[in-house]
Amino acid sequence: MMKRPCTLILTALICALSPSCRRPDVREDFVTAPNAQQGRSYPMVNSEGRVRVRIYAPYAHSVKLDIDGRKYRLRREWNGNWSGESDPLYDGFHYYRLIVDGAVVPDPSCQYYYGDSRWGSGVDIPSPDQDIYEVKNVPHGQVRGTWYWSEKKQQMRHIFVYTPAEYDRNPDKRYPVLYLLPGGAETEYSWVRQGHLAEILDNLYAEGLARPFIVVMDNCVLQNPYEWEEDYNGILTGDLIPMVDSTFRTIPDGAHRAMAGLSYGGLQTKWSVFAHPELFSAVGSFSGGAYTVAEAESHPGFVENIKLVFVSFGDAEIENPTFGIDPGTDPRQDTEALREYGMNAHLYLAPHVHHTWHAWRRSLREFAQLLFRD
Repeated sequence: MMKRPCTLILTALICALSPSCRRPDVREDFVTAPNAQQGRSYPMVNSEGRVRVRIYAPYAHSVKLDIDGRKYRLRREWNGNWSGESDPLYDGFHYYRLIVDGAVVPDPSCQYYYGDSRWGSGVDIPSPDQDIYEVKNVPHGQVRGTWYWSEKKQQMRHIFVYTPAEYDRNPDKRYPVLYLLPGGAETEYSWVRQGHLAEILDNLYAEGLARPFIVVMDNCVLQNPYEWEEDYNGILTGDLIPMVDSTFRTIPDGAHRAMAGLSYGGLQTKWSVFAHPELFSAVGSFSGGAYTVAEAESHPGFVENIKLVFVSFGDAEIENPTFGIDPGTDPRQDTEALREYGMNAHLYLAPHVHHTWHAWRRSLREFAQLLFRD
């Protein structure tokens, strides 16, 4: 028997308004993401790598999920909520936002992160190796927020400093230091929050896989990023390094000092180390560009002082080049040429990820195991 038109309309309406009326192509094994605020069920993730969000907006006419540069229309439910999901995404961390009647807003159910030059929402897609940054029952270091005065900029600047778990138990011991930069649209909060730096290093140290060291995370965002070579190098050498060496129990020489950064921070690191190779012994670039033999030869002191060059990318970046890979170049060839030239150069390709935080978390873990090995 054919259904009456009113019955068809009612059925369609109930389906549209019901949270249980989902897309048949979506696997319904969603669980609450670790980025949800305490007591909230959303955002959710499933085994396909999809993200599902829900927001209460009873008077809205249109709500969309904006994640990884793509927009997905959410479905209106009977109770004023809107919900929907993304396509499958790469493993690891993704920034996202909601668009409510054209207004861009963070997800009120999600924790907030600074990225894409704003405070907003972020979600982690489960990964087979997420164990590397999970909180475990091991000795934990401390992340200390502090301020320092920049004579160069005539302002107070905020940083985070990570000290390993043994730091306070060994008051006579001194430690090497890694100066670690975020990306160009991020801040000193980034490596602490979405980077999980403390958890990665705590777990490495507990396994005995790395020599304990201090990490200094500065906010390298400048009004004009191309003033870096003149501007931030003055901050780094004249203000930050002297403050850290006088405040923390560092080993205050170039042999026990390293610098690294991700994305644009990797390029900024290159500028700093090329300008002052005598201050460092190791350099790391995570999706921030490779080092070439020509560059090494053209910067006096680089070859003599730098004992470790570490370059990494997500393996998907190699196939689809992004910010850190110049057209017509291949980081694999550049790094191999540097190694043949005689430098201790390493290339790491994080598996199955693109220009994302999960590539940089993995990169930090690999880099840390190579640092300060006498």
